[in-house]
Amino acid sequence: MAAFDIAPPADQPLTALVTGASGGIGRATCQLLAERGHRVAVHWAHHGDGARETLASLPGDGHALVRGDLTESGAAERVVGEATDALGPLGVLVNNAAVATGPENRHHPADTEFAQWSAAFSTMIDVNLRAAADVSYWFARRAIDHGHAASIVNVGSRGAFRGETDHPAYAATKAALHALGQSLALALAPHRIVVTTVAPGFTATERTAERLTGPGGSVITGQSPFGRVAEPDEVAHAIAFLADPASVWASGAVLDLNGASHLRG
Repeated sequence: MAAFDIAPPADQPLTALVTGASGGIGRATCQLLAERGHRVAVHWAHHGDGARETLASLPGDGHALVRGDLTESGAAERVVGEATDALGPLGVLVNNAAVATGPENRHHPADTEFAQWSAAFSTMIDVNLRAAADVSYWFARRAIDHGHAASIVNVGSRGAFRGETDHPAYAATKAALHALGQSLALALAPHRIVVTTVAPGFTATERTAERLTGPGGSVITGQSPFGRVAEPDEVAHAIAFLADPASVWASGAVLDLNGASHLRG
């Protein structure tokens, strides 16, 4: 098999689509990619004010907002198309959009009614797995048709490896996302598309602030020997590293980012 170069041509603009970019890891990733010269498509579904704040915080120009509920039929293709129309051929996709864990979607099997259990699985499969798969498909097809190199970075979770007692659907869908990334890494390498995954532990975001400051906050921070949780920009740094063409040999990797709070063999 002949070797190939995944670096984009010098005259090809750096472009990226980041899903779920209204705050947290998504916003930090948009900011770092923009600092590194990318024109960024900031995707949002339900939090427009946050997405607009993300857009306003980006250095440089040529960035865009793209809206779409990725669980709706045709939305993934439309979002990728609108991002491409706004920025040109897309070089990076970051699959960050997800339903996170929280008290509102707790579904421990010992004390949850089946309807709630089933709803949690349906929602998390649709958002955490199927949406990422669909966006990845349309992103990859456009890169293949255009004939350019590209990179997909999935945002998985530590929970895929250690399990989540109160949120088994979350752990299951993140484990499936990790497996999807590895399958795509095999399938898309001949087309010069690199696929990697990051697996963060607990991260300090707008959505987790109340849990960190509440009575259980010390338990959460105590999971890591560093005595704290991740900051969004630390996760964004790893995403940007994996999205760089120089990281081609990491394709198929799942990178743990949990401050040694969970170590796997």
